Amino acid sequence: MEDPALLRRFHAWLQPVPSPQDTARLAFFQDAVIVLDTNVLLSLYEYTAESREEVLAALGQVSDRLWMPYQVGLEFVRGRRSVLESRKRVLGDASKSVNAKLTAARNAIIDAKDTVRAQLQKYARVPADIAALEQLVSVAAVDEHLALYRESFKSYLDMLKSGHDLTPVNVDTADPILPRVADLYDDRVGLQPDDQLLQQRLDEAVAFRFPNQIPPGFKDFDKGTPLKAAGDFLIWEEVIEQAALLPEGGRRVLFVSNDVKEDWYDVSNGKQRPWPALLDEIHRRAGAELRLETPPDFYAGVGMYLNANLADDTFEEIRRVSETFTPPTLDDDGTVVTVRTAGNLVPPGDLPVVAYRSAGLTSPAVRGTMESPTSADRLVQWWLIGVTAQLHRREAAEGEPRVDIAAAVRGGDAPSPDWKPGTVLPSGEWIHRESSWIAPWFLDLLGSAPPVDRGILSALASQQAAENQRPH
Repeated sequence: MEDPALLRRFHAWLQPVPSPQDTARLAFFQDAVIVLDTNVLLSLYEYTAESREEVLAALGQVSDRLWMPYQVGLEFVRGRRSVLESRKRVLGDASKSVNAKLTAARNAIIDAKDTVRAQLQKYARVPADIAALEQLVSVAAVDEHLALYRESFKSYLDMLKSGHDLTPVNVDTADPILPRVADLYDDRVGLQPDDQLLQQRLDEAVAFRFPNQIPPGFKDFDKGTPLKAAGDFLIWEEVIEQAALLPEGGRRVLFVSNDVKEDWYDVSNGKQRPWPALLDEIHRRAGAELRLETPPDFYAGVGMYLNANLADDTFEEIRRVSETFTPPTLDDDGTVVTVRTAGNLVPPGDLPVVAYRSAGLTSPAVRGTMESPTSADRLVQWWLIGVTAQLHRREAAEGEPRVDIAAAVRGGDAPSPDWKPGTVLPSGEWIHRESSWIAPWFLDLLGSAPPVDRGILSALASQQAAENQRPH
């Protein structure tokens, strides 16, 4: 006998909260179409090399069932660099913060010593005690004690930097992840919606769904343009469209995402479950079943049901990245300056000259480069702006554009064919000559710089290369 209409109409709302122990879960890992959200693919750039290999191998076991919405592909291709830039910036800010706090501690200790000395001078007037205090808490003694902490903190941060084999320059030259992801999907990537369909979907999202808090994506309503705000909804529409094309009787979609905001999950009554409205909509429009999982649960399921070989450390890394992942900001406003964009961007105010001074440069020739309006010289200007901030030669101004331009790299492969090996420079001028590559524009800069500034420029480029070094 058929269930009463009330139970049928609201079936999705009456189901228990899903759990990894659900008996129905196995079917999704056996035959469902698997859709990885953009943030899951971008997480590949957050994993250490060893964990990433295990994750890619696990995905290889379900590659024939992976399907990528066009919107996911667009966000993935555009967001790769931002993930690496974010990690680089966060670690750089951490180093800067540690140095500032240790300097503050040093000054506080000296100030405390001065307070005690003043009291000794006022009330005791015992020269031997004052001398002992000055010896105990001399500037040299304080620096020596803090050096232990400084080196220890630095070693931890350096370990974090070297634990990842990818830098933003990889994305521009030879991204090792992109082709492997492409191989996983082959031709199972959605087609770009035409302008009319895209406009229709944007209008529906912005005018109807978001104001009424209809999932998914309504929490992104304030993300600037309608196109940026509607990313999740555009993915959702493609998923429903693809689900309707599956053979009848076995239409299942397993959607994996780091996103657990309230526009994907109902968090009322102290419980978190995928919005029943999502399950209801995909069933009503495509006749399909839907299951949402976070990456930790998904990869655990791949290991449980498909015998994927994932180490405990890899699971821990997946969990950590999933919990802390921040989606990249996909801005097109030029706030990240690269080799490709530098020539068309004029540095604000006197920032090139500020960078010139902070680096300790003095020659009129290099000063002229800093004040030149040509595209080629703007590349040099932006590099000096970026490297002096990166190496903490100066404080970056509020709102200052971020710069990702390297004059040299250390590693086995040249970033592009026109880069020259470090051996083109004399051994006394350039270290790591056998394991480094130098940008052609930087060699031109060195060629035009007088000796007084040439050494400074070389040192900056070498230090930057060490900071960005890829481990082998």
